[in-house]
Amino acid sequence: MLSDKETTRLSKLLSLVLRHNPAHLGLTLDEHGWVEVDTLLRQAQAHQVPLTREALVHIVETNAKQRFRFSDDQQRIRASQGHSVQVALGYEPVVPPAVLYHGTTTRHHEQIMREGLRKMSRQQVHLSADVATARQVGSRHGHPVILTIDAAQMHSGGHAFYRADNGVWLTDEVPASYLHLAEGQ
Repeated sequence: MLSDKETTRLSKLLSLVLRHNPAHLGLTLDEHGWVEVDTLLRQAQAHQVPLTREALVHIVETNAKQRFRFSDDQQRIRASQGHSVQVALGYEPVVPPAVLYHGTTTRHHEQIMREGLRKMSRQQVHLSADVATARQVGSRHGHPVILTIDAAQMHSGGHAFYRADNGVWLTDEVPASYLHLAEGQ
């Protein structure tokens, strides 16, 4: 089995090639972000990356954030969300919970409160259904600040929401008028 260090290294590589830069391993994603597993494995080996089907299954099954998923027949793989390359993930609009959350850092929160949440280099803004996940996301780059999003009001105002396979909530933007600092911030 893979060590934790190797699992993390390969997971980061998968994030790179399945979300941002498939050409790094000479891959091309289809319009929905899928790549054939056999092609991924072949290209990884050609680039001296020791990725096997067993390792790939281990990474998909044990990734705490469920960043990746196999197709139903296990022949293709894609990232669940977070792409900076153009793909159509095919998620249908759904009604969000009344409140969603976003974790950021102290150095970004004032600008976000003024300008709202923008997708930046990604295809959509990522939101969490719970404070704990938002805190974890925000703490990756410094002291976390948790924002609450009035998702019910946004939805009523015509903003579409999507729920990725891994439970991450997606929307195109969050205008500042729907943002508030979470209690205790």
